[in-house]
Amino acid sequence: MTEREKMLAGELYDCGDGELLEQWHKAKDLIRDYNRTDSKDAEEKGRILRELLGGQGKNLWITAPFFADYGNNIYFGNNCEVNMNCTFLDDNKIVIGDNALIAPNVQIYTAFHPTNAVDRFGEPREDGSFEFCKTRTAPVIIGDNVWIGGGVIIMPGVKVGNNVVIGAGSVVTRDIPDNVIAFGNPCRVMRENC
Repeated sequence: MTEREKMLAGELYDCGDGELLEQWHKAKDLIRDYNRTDSKDAEEKGRILRELLGGQGKNLWITAPFFADYGNNIYFGNNCEVNMNCTFLDDNKIVIGDNALIAPNVQIYTAFHPTNAVDRFGEPREDGSFEFCKTRTAPVIIGDNVWIGGGVIIMPGVKVGNNVVIGAGSVVTRDIPDNVIAFGNPCRVMRENC
């Protein structure tokens, strides 16, 4: 099993693997180009996103700056808007449904590390250096018609249902069901969204 296959399977994997680093650097170069592209140049922005992302529907708008790890693990449905300064750590899949509105400074994480330092870095080498840190992942799935407020953090493995509003500044640590408004740290369902 390759390190990429381990990564997408949620198993412990080596971030320093050559194939993964090549994909990571390619994404960083594409993101740099995207963030520097003239705001009015929709054609070039679209070309870069088609090369960067795993998949996208119609009418995707991402305001620069935007940041991601690999890019190719991010999938958008139709009619999605991502506002400025969002960070998607797509070491596993991030799947976003139709009609999503993602406010500024939202962070979506699929990667996490072992809490034990030896599991994270291995045993120190004789010269005192460490290996690349070991990582695990879990996908994030966001349903249709979701509005994620400014500054929200969504943790690995979370599923957000359809027709959901996540209030600004929330930290989403567990699944959120359909048709609700949720907010807080940790994020909790506060009422139905009719």
